[in-house]
Amino acid sequence: MDKTAYLEHFKVTEENLRELTGLALSKGGDFADLYFEHTVYNELSMRDGQVNSGGSHIDYGMGIRVLKGEKTGYAYTESTEWEDIRRAALNAAMIADSPSGTEPGYAYSDGLLKNRIPGKHYWSVARIEEYGAAKRLPLLKRLGDRVAESDGRVIKVQAKIADSFSMIMMYNSIDGLSFDSRPLTSVTAAGIFKDGAGNTETNSASRSFRMGFDLLSAKLIDEVAADVTKGIDERFAAIRPKGGEMPVVMGAGGSGILLHEAIGHAFEADFIRKKQSVFSEQFGKTVCDPSISVVDDGTLAYNRGSVNVDDEGVPGQKTYMVRSGKLESFLHDRISAAHFKTAPTGNGRRESFRFPPIPRMRSTYMENGNCSPEDIIAEVRHGIYVDDFSNGQVKIGEGDFTFYVKNGRLIENGKLTAPIKDINIIGNGPKALSDIVAVGNDLKIDNGTWTCGKEQNCVVTCGIPTVLVRSLTVGGEA
Repeated sequence: MDKTAYLEHFKVTEENLRELTGLALSKGGDFADLYFEHTVYNELSMRDGQVNSGGSHIDYGMGIRVLKGEKTGYAYTESTEWEDIRRAALNAAMIADSPSGTEPGYAYSDGLLKNRIPGKHYWSVARIEEYGAAKRLPLLKRLGDRVAESDGRVIKVQAKIADSFSMIMMYNSIDGLSFDSRPLTSVTAAGIFKDGAGNTETNSASRSFRMGFDLLSAKLIDEVAADVTKGIDERFAAIRPKGGEMPVVMGAGGSGILLHEAIGHAFEADFIRKKQSVFSEQFGKTVCDPSISVVDDGTLAYNRGSVNVDDEGVPGQKTYMVRSGKLESFLHDRISAAHFKTAPTGNGRRESFRFPPIPRMRSTYMENGNCSPEDIIAEVRHGIYVDDFSNGQVKIGEGDFTFYVKNGRLIENGKLTAPIKDINIIGNGPKALSDIVAVGNDLKIDNGTWTCGKEQNCVVTCGIPTVLVRSLTVGGEA
């Protein structure tokens, strides 16, 4: 779709957009931007072979942001009728002009988008095929049946297919008009298992991509179902090991959530600007082994966390936070980029038109090293291997974290032995990064339904190769 289709869809002209930004800046603001959104959500769920819920809803509206020094005025409306959006522009201007601060302004036009290449897309931008329950139901039933039939211990199964399609149009007082179409389809399944002794275990699996109905192949459905039952024997046999300080090998893929939570948030430049991050004074310094590079990437094809443009109209890009052990970049929106006199990195993101953008991650991962996973495990005399985290807690300022480990294995004399569960991993993000002593050559991006909840929800992904952390605290048996 071209710009005319977006302008007509939201019932405005470019002249209207210029007039709105003029109104938004009428109280002396430095910068104003407009964000129009029309999103259609669909969801269909099945429990134990029966459809138990389904629905579709529409989110439509626009938000206006005004920046004046360090003050932000934000207003939104669930209408794009002229009087409604005009009123929102005036409200945002008045909020930004409120006497709540006198910090000096920033030059929001100082080369913010220099050398950025607009117009590149990382998924098909054509509108996804309209499809209703009749087309989704056979695949949903196949998903539920595959899980139910996979193991005689299955007692409950839940499956869900959800999709959304967003039309986004943005306009600001510097760069003008940008727009995007964003499909997102997700498949999830969960099972409850019960053995002969009455013990129960649960497991779930998911896939999510910026794709439409073409995502929902029988092959993908079967992969998700197989992941639900994967490792269930080990779950029932797992023990709770003794705790203490020990080496920890983090498996490739979903272990990247620890990288996201314990390290990635501390690179988001709003925390840096407010000096709330442990990395605030580390720019340009060596923070870990030269074998390590950590990336936040908006350019992975069809990836849940990718952005053609972010929610400030900045083109998607690949950003090295750490390159060869050295802290190279923070994750910037326009505000932090202006503060640090650098270019935004395409990390200005928002949950919807009801929220202003803030620095947020996209797809965060560590690049490959040169070690094999087998060699990494063989280095450990006594430690644990973990590959499934949940329920993490992180203190951004100090970098301290705690993560619950759903499952893993003991490492004894360089070999994986007994399965383990019900333990916590406790450590400090910067220290854990500096304590990584081996990086595998098996990077895996976990394409599950990851969602980050920093103030507002944003879809993300994460990944990591197998890595060895010299020492972390493992909370297990005394």
